[in-house]
Amino acid sequence: MTNLYDEIGGEKAIDAVVELFYTKLLKVDTMIPIFANTDMNKQRRMQKSFLNHVLGGKPYNGKSMKAAHARLKLTDAHFDTVIRTLGEAMKELKRPHVMMFWDANQ
Repeated sequence: MTNLYDEIGGEKAIDAVVELFYTKLLKVDTMIPIFANTDMNKQRRMQKSFLNHVLGGKPYNGKSMKAAHARLKLTDAHFDTVIRTLGEAMKELKRPHVMMFWDANQ
């Protein structure tokens, strides 16, 4: 039996989604200040690790989501932008089952 991780193309697909996601996200005016002092290479690695885990791939060894974002003072609008942009990246790269999840939750 395969899991969602395998069905979307595994680590290679997640890498592509994360790269496109941050390319798009860092063009959104309200998100630019959030990442102003962020090591984006590390950020991409952590995001890839997180998505690998939640989609059924490798274990995640990073901070909890609460701890990782505590100092950022994120709003619901920031969260909505992240979710929308991640969904756009997944759709653009034609990740099948994940696209159905995003479509159902918009």
